[in-house]
Amino acid sequence: MNHTPVYIVCSPRPLVGKTLMSRLLSEFLLLKNGAVNSFDLNLREPSLLDYLPAITETADIDNTFGKMQLMDRLIVDDGVAKVIDLGFHAFDEFFKMSEEIGFLKEAARRRVAPVILFMADTDRVSARGHEMLRAQIPSASLVTIDNEHVVRGELPVAMSQGRMLRIAALPAFLKTYVDRISFSFNDYLRNEKDASAELHQWLRRNYLSFRELELSLILQKS
Repeated sequence: MNHTPVYIVCSPRPLVGKTLMSRLLSEFLLLKNGAVNSFDLNLREPSLLDYLPAITETADIDNTFGKMQLMDRLIVDDGVAKVIDLGFHAFDEFFKMSEEIGFLKEAARRRVAPVILFMADTDRVSARGHEMLRAQIPSASLVTIDNEHVVRGELPVAMSQGRMLRIAALPAFLKTYVDRISFSFNDYLRNEKDASAELHQWLRRNYLSFRELELSLILQKS
């Protein structure tokens, strides 16, 4: 890619599948590119750091030093994709900081391509958060994630008008299986010989969606 992608997985609400999405995307990038840098901004456990300690580091934006340290890592055009698992508690502060320092303009100047992956929900807090992002983020860089495990039915109209990516709900027994700290999506793909297995098909569909997202980013920046 001509630009280094930075994927920011976010929601102002807890329990919407944000860390699962961050895990999936991080492992996809690791499998495809051989490297990814992931950042964990969470209060809850288990978090991304627990699942992927080899490629994840914690970040803190509660103080100026922590904010600058994180931003310095994100605006480096080093060819290594970044994934941020942005905890709901840090949602407002992160995007307030982003607006104040002109993160998007600085990223573009340094050939870095931020992509905001907003985990949808049907409550008022999510609606306000999405509205704020639509006012701040270019439409091509804002992707609404329709996680069918969380949103059972149609998305709110405002969230369904832009770019979207759907994550199908897993059966409860498979959800429990992939939620184990020791579980790795890539290890599963390497070891599972039955390509018709439900989890195998689910992973392939999601990885294909991520690949299509990457291709659209390449076309956008070419």
